[in-house]
Amino acid sequence: MEFTGSGQLTVRITPDDVGKRVSVRRTDKAGLPGAKFTDTVGVLTSWKDGVLSITRRSGESVRIDASTLVAGKVVPAAPARRRGPAAGFEELARVTARAWQPVESEPLGGWQLRAAGGFTRRANSALPLGDPGMPLDEALERVREWYAERGLPAYVQTATGAAGTQESLAAELERLGWALEVTAEVWTGALAPVGDLDADVSRVRLDRSCDAGWLARYQRFTEAGPHVLKVLGSGPSVWFASVAGSGDTPAAIGRCVVDGRWAGFMAVEVAPEYRRQGLATAVMAALARRALDEGASAAWLQVEADNGSARALYRPMGFAAHHSYHHFRSA
Repeated sequence: MEFTGSGQLTVRITPDDVGKRVSVRRTDKAGLPGAKFTDTVGVLTSWKDGVLSITRRSGESVRIDASTLVAGKVVPAAPARRRGPAAGFEELARVTARAWQPVESEPLGGWQLRAAGGFTRRANSALPLGDPGMPLDEALERVREWYAERGLPAYVQTATGAAGTQESLAAELERLGWALEVTAEVWTGALAPVGDLDADVSRVRLDRSCDAGWLARYQRFTEAGPHVLKVLGSGPSVWFASVAGSGDTPAAIGRCVVDGRWAGFMAVEVAPEYRRQGLATAVMAALARRALDEGASAAWLQVEADNGSARALYRPMGFAAHHSYHHFRSA
């Protein structure tokens, strides 16, 4: 926060700072003894009629009455990362999209409309990485029409929490009544430490395609139709990992897509009866070693906000959150 020479807090933001990352302090008892202060950091997405809207890194939108502000300032666009590979949001957004491609897509200016028979929101949502080439209201109407033609709900995927992300778009979708359904995070880290994990990789089998057993363990669909296989098989260099279990269904599986310097990890699943035996670590290590052999040096993965077990697995491997992403559904 800013201090004046007399030690008083000062508000140094105005409506002209909309679109910038700010840090503000507000109080519930302005100017009164015993007031409680609340600090908020995020992107200032609007300032209208004496009310500020700030979108936090998590995507949460906070509304603040300007009369309750006691301090505020513009802060750097994103905090400096202390570990992991340097990466911009747009680079990561395009890499993650190439690792999970739809069955069909269509450009809408700088947006991409994606559909895959409803298999996952990532493959069935509009990805806005630029200007749609028309006013937002018209673009969203086109999104609704495109998905309705395919019998699918209309989703828009947005991101928050890093330089160049889409806090303003997320806030506008919320204002227009689009419902936030899922929030997840993209985590990044160096690849070599994952490959160096102490794990029994001899049990892990790597293949270029997934078989019926692998699909049975994944279980993220009602029927493994061609659209599911198309999405799972998409990407520059795709590898599937499996660890044999007692039957035809593997005890553990995983998927990795190598794309230049990046290796993306997905679908790491372990059967309940085989958990806490190091199988997830073995799957990660085996896939990482193959990706290192192909020249990759950086890693990414996606973790849903409420998946505590996955966070506990990946954090010791050196992964850390880069940005959050969200799926908004049309009302």
